[in-house]
Amino acid sequence: MPSRETTRVAVVGYGYWGAKHVRVLCGLPEVEVTVVDQRPERLDEARRQFPTATTAGDLAEVLDHVDAVVVATPPTTHAQVALHALGAGRPTLVEKPLATSVEDAQAMVAAAAERDAVLMVGHTFEYNAAVWKLKEIIASGELGSVLHIDSARLNLGIYQSDVNVVWDLAPHDLSIISFLLDDMPSSVSAWAHHDLGHQHVDVAYLALDFERIGTRAFVRVSWLNPNKVRSVTVVGDRKMAVYDDLSEIDRIRVYDRGVQPKAAVGLHLTGGPVGYRTGDVVSPHVAFREPLLVQDSHFVECVRTGRRPDTPGERGLDIVRILSALDHARLTGHAVPIDWHDADRPLPARLADAAPVLAGVVLNGEVAS
Repeated sequence: MPSRETTRVAVVGYGYWGAKHVRVLCGLPEVEVTVVDQRPERLDEARRQFPTATTAGDLAEVLDHVDAVVVATPPTTHAQVALHALGAGRPTLVEKPLATSVEDAQAMVAAAAERDAVLMVGHTFEYNAAVWKLKEIIASGELGSVLHIDSARLNLGIYQSDVNVVWDLAPHDLSIISFLLDDMPSSVSAWAHHDLGHQHVDVAYLALDFERIGTRAFVRVSWLNPNKVRSVTVVGDRKMAVYDDLSEIDRIRVYDRGVQPKAAVGLHLTGGPVGYRTGDVVSPHVAFREPLLVQDSHFVECVRTGRRPDTPGERGLDIVRILSALDHARLTGHAVPIDWHDADRPLPARLADAAPVLAGVVLNGEVAS
């Protein structure tokens, strides 16, 4: 934990998300930013856009001179860069997904524990006021019992080179859904396909079974859709709610609508099998504040105080476990329990047992999701 007033943060990877982190962090009081990227042209751009930031081509050059690290490199390099930072005892924020394997995510959590360093995952939607409001509505009982949740994250691209559409887009939805329900799924199913002959699947349909609370959730993700869609629908047995992240005005709508089974008369159903109820549509006010600003401000606070993050490394590990199970479900065609991977395998006992780290390596910043 730094003793000085100014907190020095290195942002590793100046791609889509890295540039956003730099913008937000440069706007925070008493924060100094160093942009780290191997590409000279990206460093030139960073200097033009953010003259107060310093730059470096390698994390090893600056690690001894910063108080914290933000990892915004491609997902397959997250563990490598984060373990380097954690090995030096630096508080570290890692963009989603925390890692691309359960083993790497476990190693990161173990490294943070051994060094007593803050490890935080960038589940940005858990810092979104509209998601908080939706969670509040569900918890209040206004919707009744949650029957199911349907989430869609669709767009035309951006095709990634190192992960498929599930690992690229679904971490957001898995984070949102498990946050809303305050629970983890017991098992998952998946169907996915690569329509363009790309090395990675570009469209997927996912199902999550929350056996403990008797709820299911469905997630659709696609890089091959003409319209951008970012929506979550919560269907209750009393009311329904829709969260549309792209809406400028009413991100949350609560529908007083529902369906009720009709009683059977003899062998015939009267007026059809169900009855429909339609009432008011209410859009509660949600005071908007940029979620990434909320998230990064929280990270800086954790760096300064040693506070445990609201989305710690363990939370990132949970989502990686779901993603890993979804991979297995997609390949087998069967429902897969979340703990299928290595439920009996302990975390690495010491940092030395973790995956090897190439000191100082910095890879290109990741692109959008």
